[in-house]
Amino acid sequence: MTDRQTEIAEGQGAVPPQAAADVDHRLVAAGLSAGYDERRVLEELDLQVPEGSFTVIIGPNACGKSTLLRSLARLLRPESGEVLLDGSSIASVPAKALARTIGLLPQSPTAPDGISVADLVSRGRHPHQGLMRRWSRADEEAVLAALEATGMVELADRPVDELSGGQRQRAWIAMALAQQTPLLLLDEPTTYLDIAHQIEVLELCAALQRQGRTLVAVLHDLNQALRHATHVVAMREGRIVAQGAPEAVGTAELVEEVFGLASRVIEDPETGRPLVIPRAP
Repeated sequence: MTDRQTEIAEGQGAVPPQAAADVDHRLVAAGLSAGYDERRVLEELDLQVPEGSFTVIIGPNACGKSTLLRSLARLLRPESGEVLLDGSSIASVPAKALARTIGLLPQSPTAPDGISVADLVSRGRHPHQGLMRRWSRADEEAVLAALEATGMVELADRPVDELSGGQRQRAWIAMALAQQTPLLLLDEPTTYLDIAHQIEVLELCAALQRQGRTLVAVLHDLNQALRHATHVVAMREGRIVAQGAPEAVGTAELVEEVFGLASRVIEDPETGRPLVIPRAP
């Protein structure tokens, strides 16, 4: 490891996009450009998701965070470059095998009318079914564990369309958990949640990471990202500006570069992580 990589590992500086090549990576974007119709959003982007990390992508609105996540999930075809899963192009992975490896919680998902919470969560087990494998005790246990983890057991029989926005979001998170994939991608998982449930969801993500899963999430709240992530990716205008440990990325200089916001960064008295305080006008 070079002196520069040692500094990064100790939280002393922000990692450039191509650094940390000696870390294990199951999911990699190489020279990735992607967009919609004639509008390119990502520009020759390189990203290596550290194995076993809770990686959080931050950046201003319309900088490409969700586009990057959709590309990693194979929901968006690259214009150039590629996404690699375990060293192979994700485009070549069979759909069911991909669904057993990568789980996705998209923005604003929609459920069929009248479906119950339990039925929705059980759909997370579909990638594990097949001609020779039907519903099993393992499936039942996975669904129950997902409902318990998200506090949805008592609402299991309720129709999803009768839930509040926050409850509905927790039901979708439960479905993603029931899928039991080693890689989990979450696009703004705290949307619609009150502050208490936001913290619960992010602490659940942190617990899953400690249990060995790799998570990649898009968040708008910078301080929540710095508090819960093990690896932070900062984006601006379709490019990665910096990535690394929260202590490395959470600096006043980087906050101003990425968000155009003058701030003061102090140590969070609860966690010791960086805490960003916007400066008064």
